[in-house]
Amino acid sequence: MYQVKEIFYTLQGEGAHAGRPAVFCRFSLCNLWTGREEDRGRAVCTFCDTDFVGTDGPGGGRFSDAVALANAIAAQWPGTGHERRMVVLTGGEPLLQVNEALVTELHKQDFYIAVETNGTRVPPPGLDWLCVSPKIGAPLVLTAGDELKLVYPQLGGEPSQFEGLNFNSLRLQPMDGPDVVAHTAAAVEYCMKNPRWMLSLQTHKYLGIA
Repeated sequence: MYQVKEIFYTLQGEGAHAGRPAVFCRFSLCNLWTGREEDRGRAVCTFCDTDFVGTDGPGGGRFSDAVALANAIAAQWPGTGHERRMVVLTGGEPLLQVNEALVTELHKQDFYIAVETNGTRVPPPGLDWLCVSPKIGAPLVLTAGDELKLVYPQLGGEPSQFEGLNFNSLRLQPMDGPDVVAHTAAAVEYCMKNPRWMLSLQTHKYLGIA
């Protein structure tokens, strides 16, 4: 059984694949926060800006097996062509639910599979793109992948502590919220002084798309 908040087609807004059309499958549940505001102050991750509670979003629901979920994801792709199909498995924390069976079924549907994770869980084999977004205070199990995307600034989250890990791309993403302008300026300054890091902006928010 998979619990999914929502499934929708849009443009990837962040990171190395920004601008690429993709189906997003947002899983319910996270191991760092319940998603409920009354619990935010006790959460490991207190700055999450995503609603992942329940299964009531567009395309969301409970899916009995991997075939059913893969079919629901494929149904969001426009037309009948399979060219450059991409799915982003996100959350919540997707690796609480994503397993080898789902990876297999999505590949049968010709999807390029990207996962966005907090890095506290071991992924199943076969993923095409692994993006890890560490949360300070949570154990980082995944120390290698395609992209490390650090929300900045985080207390105790100096970017230099991640530079020895085995990621192909290191990106700073300004923390959203009332101080986003100051956080963006700080992230720009850090990247300019430390060119191993690239800036990641949440372009979907600037564009007003999902």
